[in-house]
Amino acid sequence: SGVTNTVDPLGGSYYVEWLTDRMEEDAYRYFDRIESLGGVIPAIETGFFQREIAEAAYRQQRAIDEEERIVVSVNRYTSAEEVEIPILMVDEESERQQIERLRRYRAGRDESRMRTALADLRRAAEGEENIMPPIMKAASSRATLGEICGVLREVFGEYREPPIY
Repeated sequence: SGVTNTVDPLGGSYYVEWLTDRMEEDAYRYFDRIESLGGVIPAIETGFFQREIAEAAYRQQRAIDEEERIVVSVNRYTSAEEVEIPILMVDEESERQQIERLRRYRAGRDESRMRTALADLRRAAEGEENIMPPIMKAASSRATLGEICGVLREVFGEYREPPIY
């Protein structure tokens, strides 16, 4: 942003105002670009956002590689010795305990109420209504995140990212 390059960025706030105006102009230009593609959904379907992310990641990595952007311990002030990062291994006992907690959680719910809540969620997802209230109702009826997501996956399918290059 360059805010550290001005003597007193908050003195009179002219610089902050200028930065804010510039960010707003850039944002509106970007929104106009998305609108010119037909809106957010067509932009997603054509891979616009994925391309934008990939290109930004490429530019950032290139700036790091060429040391135009300094990242401590990545391209400056690095350690000569390799640091071993331990791999998290979940022991069987922890897994068994979690499965038991889930079993008790499910046993403590009103199965009929939970099934009704999931059916309401399915109807909402298949229609045009806001799905957040039925999601909240399903969670309150002790449906698990996996059960809620399962209903949504059955209705909407799984998103498959289009190839971008």
